[in-house]
Amino acid sequence: MSEWYEESFGEDYLVVYRHRDFGGARREVERMIGWLDLPPGAKVLDLCCGMGRHSLALSESGYEVTGVDLSEALLREARAQEGSGQVTWLRSDMRKLPLTGDFNAVVNLFTSFGYFEEDEEQIKVLREIGRMLKPGGKFIIDFLNPAHVIRHLVPHSTREDADNLIDEQRRIEDGYVKKDIILTSKADGTPRHYHERVKLYSLEQFQAMIAEAGLRLEAVHGSYDEGPYISESSTRMIFRGIKPA
Repeated sequence: MSEWYEESFGEDYLVVYRHRDFGGARREVERMIGWLDLPPGAKVLDLCCGMGRHSLALSESGYEVTGVDLSEALLREARAQEGSGQVTWLRSDMRKLPLTGDFNAVVNLFTSFGYFEEDEEQIKVLREIGRMLKPGGKFIIDFLNPAHVIRHLVPHSTREDADNLIDEQRRIEDGYVKKDIILTSKADGTPRHYHERVKLYSLEQFQAMIAEAGLRLEAVHGSYDEGPYISESSTRMIFRGIKPA
């Protein structure tokens, strides 16, 4: 059987998440540039780059960018964007990358983490981030804030676009936030079913995994507004750190 992320990040993902815009990615990259403090031309790896929003913004900002994702459909969308020729696009599982570790920075954004059942599989991702970095290289991992997700979870919503009805059901179950998505074609009524699942990690659990992977955490932000992480009110957990020299 295929894993959920192999099924869900296809052409229909572009329909469900069409509202994610490139302008928002540019604003987030502006903040990340300040955090990373890299020289022009620095090598940056966007791990789980999706449709390339942040990769392209980083490239426009003067960095040498490599975007990696498992989804060929999302990489195809990324390659179709203006400026995509300046980015190196690569299809790979984030737990085992066919790259050498000469990057000045690695970013893993928009909750592209926690996809696996076993903690050790998530730690493999963190170890790969460390392997990709030069000594002294920096990382940013943008994860959800579990407390915020639990408090603001919308159990059910429906919407539509030109061609599909989109039904989304969400729940917290067995330590995961889970989403079931049904897209129904307006043309013939045919439903397509997808499932998403992200493991919920507390700040302390995430800190422990980062340390186990040999990385050093420097700060945790609660949003791209740079405020500190506050469990009860922050929308995100954005981890910023370094590979020890």
